[in-house]
Formats: sequence, structure tokens, C-alpha cells
Amino acid sequence: MPSSSAVVFLGLLFTSAAAFAQSEVSASVPGARRIELHPDGNPSGSEIGVSAGLSTGLFFDSELMRDGIELEGRERFSLVDVGQATLRLVPSSRVAPGEHFRLLVRFRDGAAPVSASFLLRVHPAKAESLIEVYRGKRTLETYQQEAREVRAELVRCREENSRLTAEHEAPGGLTGLLATGTVDKNGVSGRTVTKDILPSHGNALDVIFVTTYRAKTAVAVVVELATKAGAQPWSAKGATLRGRTGAELKVLRVWQQQRIPLGDARSIVVEAEAPGAGVQGPFSLKLWEDGPRTVTLGNVTFP
Repeated sequence: MPSSSAVVFLGLLFTSAAAFAQSEVSASVPGARRIELHPDGNPSGSEIGVSAGLSTGLFFDSELMRDGIELEGRERFSLVDVGQATLRLVPSSRVAPGEHFRLLVRFRDGAAPVSASFLLRVHPAKAESLIEVYRGKRTLETYQQEAREVRAELVRCREENSRLTAEHEAPGGLTGLLATGTVDKNGVSGRTVTKDILPSHGNALDVIFVTTYRAKTAVAVVVELATKAGAQPWSAKGATLRGRTGAELKVLRVWQQQRIPLGDARSIVVEAEAPGAGVQGPFSLKLWEDGPRTVTLGNVTFP
């Protein structure tokens, strides 16, 4: 990509208020999701997000009947570990995004409710890592913890709203980048990392070119992808940038000017928060469409 085109591309990336922002809550948000069960609860069960190769743990406040666990498609899970009051699930690579599986657990003490039903829905790259299931009265400490998490989420939403408002009101081009504090006197550093990338064998598209960028408060990956022979056009719906420890960078937006047509290549930009200069990687980048096809790139590093 010519250098002048790259500058324009990044200007659009960092300042466009109309860019697509991920709506999913990141799995790295502190605290667990809480599900409360009631005798007259919803019979259809709560929906839980799972993903191939990622662990989802359910922690109950009551002892489980270990031989009373029913999991639809159990043979398509690489791990189903039932403990005294815990259940850990890891879907295998045989599950596909959009699929769902029914999960039924039964409790040992026989008190109401005697069982709980859940709907496990497969996501291309995200899984709810920790879920606490409450069946009886909760302690004061759990309510206090939940209140703290609600306040933290409120602060996060306010910060996100302030950022989006500032981007909307800022001018375009280099002036906008300076006005929002995205770029300082050090400018934007770029690096071509195509040769270092480790594509997954199951990728739905071919990787042509990969460039990474760093500004003062953000990083970006520009990936040029091409559709394979006979494949349908492809559009990125979301992305994750996950480090070796499993922690994720907060993806701010995924930008694609147009769908990747049959037999052609197009660029996709993924922007993420980078609060510290030490955020260099390596990271694993995963892109997915509104469908089963995904693209995974390992060893993504930033300047």
C-alpha cells in the first residue's frame, strides 16, 4: 500500500464516527456474570456464549448431581468437567458459529428449583469465561460485589460515551487526530509484519499483506485478505486481539470499506486501545463474519 494511501486510511480509521464498533462485552471485563434461579423461572433457560477451544466455567451455590448432567452434542465438546458444584466446558473445533446446545443440570438436595436449563450458543471467537449461578438467597457480600461491578461498568460507559462524543465533534484528517489526542509529536509508527504472521490452516480467506501501526493511545492492524476460489464474498463483523496469557485488547472498531468480492482482495482495519507503549505482542488476531467463516492470524506484533 503506498505511504500516502496508508496515511489517508489511518485518518479514516482513527476519526470516523461511523465506524463499526463491537457491541459484545469483552471477556476480560473483571467480575463474573450472575444468573439467579427461581422456582418459577424462565423454562427456556439463560443463554451462555461459548467458543471452540475456550473455557467456560459455571460455579453453583448448590451441590450438583454429577450423573444428572445432560448436554446436547456432548461428543462435540473436548472437555466436560463436572465437579461438586462446578461445571467446566470447552467446545471442540467441531462446533460451528451460530450453533446452540441445550444444557441441563440437576441439584443434589432436591430443593426447588430441582434443575436448571441453559442454552449454549457458539460464537466465532468469544466465550463467557466465568458464570455464577445462584439458586437461593444471596449474601450481602455478593450484592456489594455486584454493585461495585455495576459502578465500574457505568464508569466505562461514561468514558466510552465521552470518547465517541469527542470523535464526533473533532475535525477530520490530521487535525482530528491531534485534537482527540490519538497522535502526539511522535506521530504514527508502522511495521510490515506479513512474513512474521502465522495463519491458521482453517482460515476462510488467504492473507496477502499485514501491516501494524501504533499511535499514542491506540494500535491498528491492516490486513489485506483475498477470497478463495469458489468462495462467497466476505465481510468482517467483529475481531479479537488476544495475548499469550488470554487477556484481550479492547477492540474499538473494525473498518472495511466494502465486502471482499469473489476472486479479489480488500483491506480490513482493526483498531484497539493501547494504554501503554509496552503493548507490543505477540497477539492472536481473529476475524469473523456473520456466519461460520473465520480468519485467525498468530504472532501479530506492534511497533
